[in-house]
Amino acid sequence: MLSSLGNFILVLFGSALLVSADTRPNVLFIAVDDLNDWVGHLGGHPQSKTPNIDRLARAGVSFSKAYCSAPLCNPSRVSLLTGIEPSKSGVYGNGERFRQRLPNAVTLMQYFRTYGYAVKGGGKIFHGANRPGDMDSWDFYFKASRTKYEYKRPPHLPASAWAPWGPLDNDDSDMLDSKVVNWAISELEEAHDKPFFLACGFTKPHLPWHVPRKYFDLHPLDKIELPKTLINDREDLPVFGKKLAQEVHDVSGPRNFAKHGEDHDMVLKYNQWHRAVQSYLATISFVDFHVGRLLKALQKSAHARNTIIVLWGDHGWHLGEKQHWRKHALWETTTRTTLIISAPEQFQKNQLCQSPVSLIDLYPTIVELCSLPARKGLDGQSIVPLLQNPKRKWIRPVLTTFGKGNHAVRTERWRYIRYHDGGEELYDHYTDPHEWTNLAKLSHHSLVIEHLRKSLPK
Repeated sequence: MLSSLGNFILVLFGSALLVSADTRPNVLFIAVDDLNDWVGHLGGHPQSKTPNIDRLARAGVSFSKAYCSAPLCNPSRVSLLTGIEPSKSGVYGNGERFRQRLPNAVTLMQYFRTYGYAVKGGGKIFHGANRPGDMDSWDFYFKASRTKYEYKRPPHLPASAWAPWGPLDNDDSDMLDSKVVNWAISELEEAHDKPFFLACGFTKPHLPWHVPRKYFDLHPLDKIELPKTLINDREDLPVFGKKLAQEVHDVSGPRNFAKHGEDHDMVLKYNQWHRAVQSYLATISFVDFHVGRLLKALQKSAHARNTIIVLWGDHGWHLGEKQHWRKHALWETTTRTTLIISAPEQFQKNQLCQSPVSLIDLYPTIVELCSLPARKGLDGQSIVPLLQNPKRKWIRPVLTTFGKGNHAVRTERWRYIRYHDGGEELYDHYTDPHEWTNLAKLSHHSLVIEHLRKSLPK
């Protein structure tokens, strides 16, 4: 009893001391939904137009090999925000409520509240657009009003066609993301009597890819380039890998595996591939414009020189690679995302780090950047050493999980995938960056596979 009371007093007293230190940095935490590597500085698509996100990359360190812990919104975000891997939490799908699985977890935002930060959020941070997700994590959560979208579906497209994309005849001011950014800007314009953790979550470029028409005009349809694909890319996949590519998911996995039929066949049947790529690029450009508004407001504010900026996407996205659409898989395109960290007057600037890192590393990293006491029991590892020296040797493998028993391990050179039924894939990124050739059945790679298996959950 005395020990517990003493710990409580220590935390309370320590928090009070920290609150009085007004030099602690603020945090601007920018989450972008379903953003893969189609941003200019990562070169994921040659026609991406993201000048504001690229400008932020030049102001800090960006990561060319940043990966999610799960290629699905809820488990990805829960693992990032709690610091606990899906294989330990059991949060595998979008239906699980993480407090039922992790009732005692202390989220990243809770931890900052403990140490005297004002923690506010809006948009999509936890899974669920415009919803707080966990009331214990916030001092305040902003909910934006919704406006009806004015979308005209092309008349030649039958109702049965899967085509959730196209330009809107709305203004930016009608968009939920724009409203959330307006609120976040108003927070940046205010004076604050203690350091803040401000989370601004974008719901785009999640489907549907509907944004104002001017963003589509940046990407003319007749000039759109399709992703590089291999027509027979599925042939060397194991059984469960083929099921993932077809979006028909095994019922032995977790709940909430999407079942959309054969998306790629639908896209080809109705001649939608170019239009879909245009729409995804346009939606990313929309996000980039409003990221720019947010960054400009910070630059003009009194907080510019004392605010750490972290921009991250929750997972990747396929647009026809492996004849696959959406996320819900364990390949490079599905698991790789955008990650940028800019700490004012600290660390490196305009650097692209090539070492593989995980989004689960963000919790301990941000805690260290703000000089808060390190938390024990987190599955991630602080990547502050990479902010200090992006070229330093970093050999920690990255683990990604999609449902119980399905895992991918990514190192600088290799991606190894093992499914719950024993199926395996192995790709050598030195010679095969598109992951077109599965090497898992070749005997001379058995030692590589044996080594990579050691990083799988026990």
